[in-house]
Amino acid sequence: MTAPTGQPVRRRPDESMTLLVEVMEKPLDPGYAEEAERRAEAARAGRPTGRRGLSVVLLLLLAALLGLLTMSAALQLRAPQAEVAAAREVLENQIVDRRGEVDTLQARSVALSDEIEELQHTALASEDPGLLQTLQRDGVVSGSAAVSGPGLVVSLSDGDAAQSESDPDASARVRDADVQTVVNALWAAGAEAISVDDQRLTSLSAIRNAGDAILVDLVPLPGPTYAIRAIGDPDDLQTAYARSGAPAYLQLLGSRYGIRSSVTPQSDLSLPGVGNQTLRYASPSGAGDSSQPGDDAQEAPQSTRESTSPGTSQGTSSSDTEEERS
Repeated sequence: MTAPTGQPVRRRPDESMTLLVEVMEKPLDPGYAEEAERRAEAARAGRPTGRRGLSVVLLLLLAALLGLLTMSAALQLRAPQAEVAAAREVLENQIVDRRGEVDTLQARSVALSDEIEELQHTALASEDPGLLQTLQRDGVVSGSAAVSGPGLVVSLSDGDAAQSESDPDASARVRDADVQTVVNALWAAGAEAISVDDQRLTSLSAIRNAGDAILVDLVPLPGPTYAIRAIGDPDDLQTAYARSGAPAYLQLLGSRYGIRSSVTPQSDLSLPGVGNQTLRYASPSGAGDSSQPGDDAQEAPQSTRESTSPGTSQGTSSSDTEEERS
């Protein structure tokens, strides 16, 4: 600050000291000091200030509103909708009806197959006994005829961890590859006929997984224990089966996943038949087909010309199974 003449104005020492003392003793504006005092008095009296009280009230109202909205949404999601319940009931009724129809048709198919077999036996018994014996022998091999005799029963059971209600372990369940391994070993050991839980295996059979269920020819098996029955000489079957890789594979499953297995010789086993099967790429000789021999084989897919044992499906190595379980 300068005077009109350009000379600086000098303050007296007492004025400078008064300004410093005022700044140090009263750093707040009087208005701020008044507001601070009012808040302090309100705090001492135990009542919230106007703005703070309003903020608390608004926060509580907002929290209550959000809680109500969340509860309403959860109830709407959990509560069964009338349309959904009705559609589910319709589907359940359809499933029950279709299962009844399937059971009825299967029973009729078995009855018709038995009738055809009886008529065939009656007609060929006197006309061509040799052909009748050939048909009976082929029926055992193809699985169309029911058979009985001695053999082995190999049982596989899920591990305890798979049957836990709180936290079931899917890796402790018996899988399709485990059943395939045992079935392939029994075929290689000389079994004449094999069934899995009363489902007879044929050259067209498939053993697959669908979720947690094992399917044999699209028929789900109940579990948790699966009985694989094989007809053949018990001693020879047991010896050849013990020399295969299946026992070591099952022992590995037992030590790692708790899957239990057992091999029991039986003096009398009964395996059902599956009835007559449809020929897909073959035709009876002398049917009047003008095509040259081998034409069907050339047109058929490669997989149909491969030689496989009945019921083997596709082989699965133990390493592949370990990767699936892990």
